[in-house]
Amino acid sequence: MRQISVIGSSRANEEEYEVAYGLGKELAKLGLVVVCGGRTGVMEAVCKGAKEEGGLTVGILPSYDGHEANPYVDIKINTGLSWNRNPLVVASGEMVVAIGGNYGTLSEIAYALILGKYVVGYKTHKVDGVKQVSSLKEILEEVKKFFGRA
Repeated sequence: MRQISVIGSSRANEEEYEVAYGLGKELAKLGLVVVCGGRTGVMEAVCKGAKEEGGLTVGILPSYDGHEANPYVDIKINTGLSWNRNPLVVASGEMVVAIGGNYGTLSEIAYALILGKYVVGYKTHKVDGVKQVSSLKEILEEVKKFFGRA
């Protein structure tokens, strides 16, 4: 099974939530496992979309007990690492999609680039090495090219 990491704001605005939700649906249709931080906002939206299409979701969680997992996470990985789990989130996907976000997302982008991951960004931090896109359609075009499904 091939995996993709989706990162972004835990306090997503309505637009970010909708884009992440739509992305989750399409990733599941492509048969990709969705990996994320497992919490609220973008993470919840992408998991919800994936679950509605029968996809598999993985949440790499900050606590030891996984209490903060959103209800759409299938596999909880309880780390007890708090923010230090961020490199694990991005290392677990073959590519990374960033939607919105604040400093936690910025750190994940940095780790992804250090690890040599292909990173696509939608309304996120403008960082050299991140392919910036402006729509869900463009995100999906990049995902399909990366996974050879274009």
